[in-house]
Amino acid sequence: MTLKERITEDMKAAMRASEKERLSTIRMVQAAIKQREVDERIVLDDTQVIAVLEKMVKQRKESVAQFEQGGRADLVDKEKAEIVLLQAYLPTQLSDGEVEALVRDAIASTGAASIKDMGKVMGAVKSKAAGRADMGAVSARIKTALGG
Repeated sequence: MTLKERITEDMKAAMRASEKERLSTIRMVQAAIKQREVDERIVLDDTQVIAVLEKMVKQRKESVAQFEQGGRADLVDKEKAEIVLLQAYLPTQLSDGEVEALVRDAIASTGAASIKDMGKVMGAVKSKAAGRADMGAVSARIKTALGG
């Protein structure tokens, strides 16, 4: 079963169970997927659907920060609930140790010696950790490892 099919089945289950918040979030996911498919005139595969989901999670995290600054606890809770639901469709995240090992391996395999080689290292790590790690945090780890 593809990820899109799983999302559709979850939507049907949420409808049957009358879970309004869950149904709303799943419909939002489907709309984002459909929008990208229409814009690019393609049918998204699982990797591309994961990219859409990651973008949505990132947007929610940014919203949480903004709502916390504004003192809107009600909206913070709503966004956090959406993040949890969205992350259920993402692959399991790598642990800190696994990310650290990936960074070390990428530095060794690319022969990176300074911060100028960060792009090579980032490319090597991204291919292995796509969808399973926060690439912003990975980037910071690479900078630290390369002495940046």
